Amino acid sequence: MEQLSFIDAEYESRKRIPKREQFLNQMDDIIPWSDWCALIAPYYPKAGNGRPPRDLEQVLRMYLLQVWFNLSDEATEDAIYDSYAMKRFLRMNFTNESVPDATTLGNFRHLMEEHDLTEKIFDDVNDRLDRAGLLMHGGTIVDATIVSAPSSTKNAGKKRDEEMHSTKKGNQWHFGMKIHSGVDAGSGYVHTITATAANASDISEAHNLIREEDAVVYGDSGYLGLEKRKEIKEDEHLSNMECRICRRPSQSKITSDYTGENWDKIIEHQKASIRCKVEHPFLIVKRQFGYCKAVYKGLKKNLARFFALFASANLLMCVRAGRQKEFCSA
Repeated sequence: MEQLSFIDAEYESRKRIPKREQFLNQMDDIIPWSDWCALIAPYYPKAGNGRPPRDLEQVLRMYLLQVWFNLSDEATEDAIYDSYAMKRFLRMNFTNESVPDATTLGNFRHLMEEHDLTEKIFDDVNDRLDRAGLLMHGGTIVDATIVSAPSSTKNAGKKRDEEMHSTKKGNQWHFGMKIHSGVDAGSGYVHTITATAANASDISEAHNLIREEDAVVYGDSGYLGLEKRKEIKEDEHLSNMECRICRRPSQSKITSDYTGENWDKIIEHQKASIRCKVEHPFLIVKRQFGYCKAVYKGLKKNLARFFALFASANLLMCVRAGRQKEFCSA
């Protein structure tokens, strides 16, 4: 057993554990580190080919810190030196080790993007949720959110990102991309995500978010007319699916002298009470993880980050629901 230093002993005697450390402890306990490292190992540099590689699990932990706290490569390195909780999450001893530098982290991030490894991690989380019986199946909630991108042309190329576009929401214009998500209607876990430019309509991507076993789909008023889409009508499974789409308020008006039960309002409330589950993962990604603006150019790099973000959001929701034991034993 490693002997505690004076700093470690002083840190252990605190009266309160900070929220950051609580979050890191929760994620450290629920993540299957050995399995995730096995997914990445075939693509990770081997010893003897130039610069000696750092420990894979340590660099993976550093990458996840970057994802969760929305940091640049250099800022992640500095934050680990500055934060004792992050240092403990990396399981480092500064007396004989140094933090992997920003270049190492940048190369690892490019490796994750090039080989779609964050998507494999996202799929692994969903497979474990499914084996643990935490995914209900049978119904999907679809929704999309706008992720802004820098609109300035004050850069070397004197132009905006060519894969991003502008769209109008309400009375405000947004430049960037859209993340489309399919959420399990029973549990609220995200099972599918895709990315498009911001000017793509929500309804145009809905068919890519629905699972083969789904019998019903929920959505907001942006998906009205979903059952009339060509890609829905021409698909044998999708054409038989029930579309429970929330109507616009203007479609549920009644006369002022009507005194009976407003069944339209009751039905819309029931649909909305299920549909609202799709907003929770977006809340975690945009508010807790702070990723409300694209930091990379192109859709592919940003989508790779979102796979890691939504996989982490599913894990965090699993912990908050008290289902960590079932997930870890799956």
